[in-house]
Amino acid sequence: MAGAAPKPYVDLRPCLVWNDRDAARALSEWGPRFGVDVALRLYSARLIGLQPGLVLLGGGNVSVKGRRRDITSEELDAIYVKASGHELAALTPDGLPGLDLASLRTLRRVPALTDAQLANELRRRLFDASAPTPSIETLVHAFLPHKFVDHSHADAVLVLTNQADGEALIREALGDGVGILPYVYPGFDLARAIADYVEAHPFADALVLMHHGLVTFADDAKSSYQRHFEIVETCARFASARAAARRPRVSTPPADAVSRSVIARTAAILRGVLAVPSGDEDRPHHHAWLQWIGDADGFACGKDGPRLAATGPLTGDHVIYTRPRPLFVPDPAWDDPDRLRLQLAEAVAAWRKDYLAYFHTHAGADATPPADGHPNVVWLGGGGGFCRGGTTGQLFATGTIALHTAAAQLLADAVGAFTPLPDADLFRMEYRQLQQAKLAGAPRGVLAGMVVAISGAGGAIGSGIAQACARAGACVLLADVDMKAADRVKQRLQDRYGRASALSVAMDVTDEASVRAGFEEACLNWGGVDVVVANAGVAHVSSIEDMDVAAFRRVLEINAVGYLTFIREGVRIMKLQRLGGHVIINASKNVFAPGKQFGAYSASKAAGHQLGKVAALELAEHGIRVNMINADAVFDDDGDVTSGLWAAVGPDRAAARGLKPEDLPEFYRQRNLLGLRVRAHHVGAAVVFLASNATPTTGATIPIDGGIPEAFPR
Repeated sequence: MAGAAPKPYVDLRPCLVWNDRDAARALSEWGPRFGVDVALRLYSARLIGLQPGLVLLGGGNVSVKGRRRDITSEELDAIYVKASGHELAALTPDGLPGLDLASLRTLRRVPALTDAQLANELRRRLFDASAPTPSIETLVHAFLPHKFVDHSHADAVLVLTNQADGEALIREALGDGVGILPYVYPGFDLARAIADYVEAHPFADALVLMHHGLVTFADDAKSSYQRHFEIVETCARFASARAAARRPRVSTPPADAVSRSVIARTAAILRGVLAVPSGDEDRPHHHAWLQWIGDADGFACGKDGPRLAATGPLTGDHVIYTRPRPLFVPDPAWDDPDRLRLQLAEAVAAWRKDYLAYFHTHAGADATPPADGHPNVVWLGGGGGFCRGGTTGQLFATGTIALHTAAAQLLADAVGAFTPLPDADLFRMEYRQLQQAKLAGAPRGVLAGMVVAISGAGGAIGSGIAQACARAGACVLLADVDMKAADRVKQRLQDRYGRASALSVAMDVTDEASVRAGFEEACLNWGGVDVVVANAGVAHVSSIEDMDVAAFRRVLEINAVGYLTFIREGVRIMKLQRLGGHVIINASKNVFAPGKQFGAYSASKAAGHQLGKVAALELAEHGIRVNMINADAVFDDDGDVTSGLWAAVGPDRAAARGLKPEDLPEFYRQRNLLGLRVRAHHVGAAVVFLASNATPTTGATIPIDGGIPEAFPR
């Protein structure tokens, strides 16, 4: 195209140089207690970890050697190695467990070690038996004589090693000053191979591991890091220059973008297609989250995406998250949901067939395949990609790796011909016990993999429901017209359950576009919604004869029409997913036992309650259960979130009873049969129970009021 500007490939150069001032701060923070070497080890480890082009998530590892005294005051040679699963970007002394170096080095005489044996031998040599397990690459560090060792999976290095002529390209880029080691399975075999190479080449200070990464070593932290930086930068510059010369790109006007609403709808369809049957009648699907990750340097929109998607990952360390390869659907029927569903279902079935063939080829014909043999990354031509995960950590890891892989593959393909590890090596890494352990994680709650949307989530009851659902393993969409209130609840959940556990959206339930936009965020971030809790509400105190019509309409608009808009949008998504779901309506004790001067509130809540009964009749055939909860007198969420409704009407309700406002909670406690204070977490527990499919229940009303005889459902 004449006059078009050149379009560069992804820039893989490292960006964080060693800074003596920052190193001095690290010495000040950690040096007095842990020593100079450990302090500088932590500083340079973080430098590596903060650069996604060097390591992703918990990848890479580092070490430092020194001396320490044991409990008998004997001075021993020690090595401190990054613990497995700890991220370099935030490494602390606790993430550098110490081991007996001399004892570790005796393992070099052993002819072979299985992963289980290696893990046992590493733990036996820890100075602190309660310390985290050190990296599986610990012996790589222990067998080298150098004080500091740095190991990364730098994208720039992998772009050159993942080539048919990878060794020649590395040599052309780096010259003869860097060692090159053909691919060796990580662990004990790799540790011995590296040690043998360095013994044969005693002046080497760096080693490129084909299809794996880079190792640098020195007797001081700065030299090892700077050598690492220099090699990665050289590889990045070489790759960019070669790609630009062989296959220059030009900027072109973007095609018509697929709208967020279409992508959100597609997410819900795809989430349903990817759901794995459980064989359990009560809980028929294993729920997982799906996240929109956008495009990666034009990977999904360009002609090379489908071909590159059929190759493999940058390094075997990534395969536990991304599987051997993603699914690429080249021409999605974006505007035809039914046709799109069929396309996606056929594509997923074909991918699974190929995956099972891959599995049986390398595991044996009689091996039991995994129940979840579905793709974890899906690229849609002309749009972008989705990642899938059973935990929020897996979701983030898969998406991050997928984006990096796609951009690096485009560069690698322009450099030469992207050639990843053979499937046999990928399979060995994917089903390696120590790798699979990374996916095990903590026990899953009853709502794990599910998405709960709550209106009025910034209030006391909404906050209590959100906390209960997050505790049960769900991700929570916090919708509220008061964004500040929703953000406060979001921060509380994220602090306790992780950043991906909650999302706050400004939502006016009386505005259909606002409701639609909020649910689209749930689809883009988690793939859809499984539980809709209609909870937003207001009240107005007035006798019938003095009722202001505008005030009455406002209460109805929020409490009845707002329930309709919120439920309707959630149900539309559930029907796209075809996974069933739950609608839970926070009605009120006033539905059965209205109070004087509470006509607007009682009428609106009765309308919402009746709406729920009708919805239960209509939605049962789709596996969607609709139930109501009647909560009464919830004043706060057992914390700093108070009820906006009670703040508004409490003074009038107290005055009508001759009470002070602060005496209302005790009054309501004493009036119920059980004599118990009703709290927000009680309401949350009821929501979790209903959403868990513990019983085949729909159309029910559960009082959460301590027992109010006149409010008994009848």
